[in-house]
Amino acid sequence: MKKIIKTFGKVLLTLVIILMVSLFIIFVYNRIRMKQEESLLKKPLGQMVEVDGHMMCVYEEGEGAHTLLFLSGSGTASPILDFKSLYTLLKDDYHIVVIEKFGYGFSDVIDDERSFDTILRQDREALEKAGIKGPFVLCPHSLSGLESIMWAQNYPDEVEAIVGLDMVLPRTYDEFDFDRLFKYEKLAALARKLGIVRFFYSDRSLPSTLSKEEKELYRAIACRKAVNLDVINEGLSIPEAVSEIDSNPKPDVPMIMFISDGKEVMGTNWVEDHYEYASDLTDANVIELDCGHYVHNFMQNKIAEDIREFLDE
Repeated sequence: MKKIIKTFGKVLLTLVIILMVSLFIIFVYNRIRMKQEESLLKKPLGQMVEVDGHMMCVYEEGEGAHTLLFLSGSGTASPILDFKSLYTLLKDDYHIVVIEKFGYGFSDVIDDERSFDTILRQDREALEKAGIKGPFVLCPHSLSGLESIMWAQNYPDEVEAIVGLDMVLPRTYDEFDFDRLFKYEKLAALARKLGIVRFFYSDRSLPSTLSKEEKELYRAIACRKAVNLDVINEGLSIPEAVSEIDSNPKPDVPMIMFISDGKEVMGTNWVEDHYEYASDLTDANVIELDCGHYVHNFMQNKIAEDIREFLDE
């Protein structure tokens, strides 16, 4: 018995050593690659504006009667590149704008409170300083659904319509496991610091419509920004945002919500919640898509076509 325990101990020790050496190699490799990637980050993809003493990135292209404002979901490392598969199909007909909040893309990481009231104020100020005026067709992905609802509640004259890209809703969080979410985020933050996250952002996992150079840039941003303190603090502010939204009437603006099959989201009753939210609105439609959470990277052609029909009507 002692011999078995001794052998098991040796095997376990060997595995621990192999793991530690592997993590060290990954860490060193990531640091070398980050140094090599510094030149990729010198020229932001959008306009840099100062908000609250820090720099935010705002991207725009195209012209048209409608301004489509894309707002990313939680932890999307590079919103400008993430949304590109969809807005490339729309830029010839509409004015395209993408905001990179603090902690995202080329914007600064500020490690400050991230209440949704603050996020909304900063986004509006960034647009003003970039010389971009509404009204806007808000196009929120995932967590930005809460910000979009608050935007329409507080500044209805600035919101022409909402195009939900698998956006969350207040009821998403009724039985939400926040402890589980924060554990995932802390693990993801550790994986970024160790360099493991680099392997998560492989060419195959990034949007297929991006070029090789764009995927390299996306990966360079993700290895620096994925799940940073701003992203984590944003998640901590969700309950307060839901409470504030629930204290005000639903914004009755034209709305079309593209939703995934719900398998990649943590919220319960994903599909049912969207139909329920739309049920007592004057002009709201739900379109189910047989794909994952990043609907704009899976079924961008259908979404672009439906957006055109929606805005034409």
